[in-house]
Order: sequence, then structure tokens, then C-alpha cells
Amino acid sequence: MNPTSTRAPGAPTADERRKMVEIAAYFLAEHRGFAPGREDADWLRAEQAIDAMIADGLHCDSAHPAVFTERIRNALKLGRGQSGGSAPGSERV
Repeated sequence: MNPTSTRAPGAPTADERRKMVEIAAYFLAEHRGFAPGREDADWLRAEQAIDAMIADGLHCDSAHPAVFTERIRNALKLGRGQSGGSAPGSERV
């Protein structure tokens, strides 16, 4: 069975989703100053945020890369896919 045949119309492919998760995990690591030892947690949190973003229909495969990246960053700031704690970027510096 072809995994892409079961995806919803307009939903990202597995490769597109992976790229979205990579971007989100980078933003999460950046937010915590790239301190070592939390890479797996960043990845899992990024997957949750991206899956919530996809479920809400907030992805757009035709968006300009800068717009696409900003949507991911904004989804993380809004706390999508997070279970408690503050969203990256929500702290006052």
C-alpha cells in the first residue's frame, strides 16, 4: 500500500512533514540556547506541534519558504502540540 494514497487532500507528504518537524525542532533548540541533551525532547515536541498545525489546516505546501518557516515559528509561539509550560518566545527578556 502506498502511504501517500491515504493522506488527506492538501496534507503534506511524509517528506514535507519531516522537513517541517526539522524546522520546528531547530527553533525549539535555538530557543533553549542549543544546550545539549534535549534533542529527543525537541524532536517529539516539534512533531506534536507540526501534527497539530497540520490537523488545523495551517500548513501550506505552496507558501514561500520564508512564509512557511514563519508559520512554523508562529505555531510554536502559540503553543501548538505542547503539554504545559510556556511556548518558545513567550518569555520576556
